[in-house]
Parts: sequence; C-alpha cells; structure tokens
Amino acid sequence: MNDFSYNSDLNGGSLMVRESRIIANLLLQGASEDEWEQAIQVNNELQKRTPATAKRLAQSIRKRLELLEPEFWKALRDGDDELATQVAFVSVLERNLLLLEFMESIVKDAYAAHVEKIELYQWADFLEDCGNKDPKIFDWKDSTKHKMGTVVYRILFEAGYIKSARNAKLQHVVIRPEVKDMLENTFRKRLLASMDTRI
Repeated sequence: MNDFSYNSDLNGGSLMVRESRIIANLLLQGASEDEWEQAIQVNNELQKRTPATAKRLAQSIRKRLELLEPEFWKALRDGDDELATQVAFVSVLERNLLLLEFMESIVKDAYAAHVEKIELYQWADFLEDCGNKDPKIFDWKDSTKHKMGTVVYRILFEAGYIKSARNAKLQHVVIRPEVKDMLENTFRKRLLASMDTRI
C-alpha cells in the first residue's frame, strides 16, 4: 500500500506577490473569518473580477503562508519587491514538494552542469519519475500536467531563476540574507539549499 502523496496545489497560481502581501497583512492582524470575507469578497482587495476568484486565490495563498512563521509574513508584507518575491517563493516551495524536488533534481542539476537553459519537456519527464513514488500522478490528465508545468515555469521566471516563462534560460539568484536567516532559524535547510544556485 502506497500512502505517499505529493498533495500539490501548483494549479492554484504562481507567486502572486502583490496578493500575498495582502494575505500576509490579514494574517498578521489576526483577522476573523468575517474580516477575511469583508477584505477579500466585499472590498475586493485582491482586485479580482469575481468574488469566487478572489476567494479561491486567497485560500490558496493563505494555505501557503500558514505553513510559515509570522516573521516570514512580516518580511513579505513590509519588505521590498525582491524580499517579498523570495518569501513568496519560500511559501510555494514549503507547500509544494513537487516544486521543491523539481528545484533539487532538475534546476540544481542544470546549474551544476553549467547548461544554458532548462527545457520545457523536462517537467513532463520529471512527473513521470515522480509517478514511481506517487502512482496517482499517472492518473492526472495531460492538460493538468501541462497547466502545472506552465505555472512552474512562470514561478521560476517570477523568482528570477529563468529569463522568461517561455525561454527558460538560467539566471543566477542571490538569496537575501534575511531569507537565509529565517530559513536557517526555522530549520528549513533543505528548502534553502534548493534555492541556492551557487555551485
């Protein structure tokens, strides 16, 4: 019996840094459920077309951020764009083992091999390998796998690891000292190692 599951929410959206700042603020304020509804669905602070979309994205971001400590929320809310982006990336890695392993096995290997870019097909190959640990992946629709891959490459672009979502030419990312400190202080060395592109 294989009980292992990747439990990924990658189709929930990319980094959504601006929106994540808003959710981080609500978390820091200890907002009640009524206050969440007022901010997200009534006031439309996420600036989405429909209350349903706003609610869905808010829940996705909230589930990511609630896995982190308040110091991450504060850095996300109050930090400059680069710091906020890196904290948002941390939240996605913390929530998505698939993305973490993709960083470890595909992206890090590409940097180590000094190749110029990662290829778009490598996501599909990676999922095939992951299916050996979580056979449910083999039941996913091709459209689902493709959409996840699109989100993954967009996340890597937004986080600065590749030149664009379509042209996956590798770029080096310097991890902010604040992010390093928070990750080390919360015993997330594996996550920090996955983000570090230095060879």
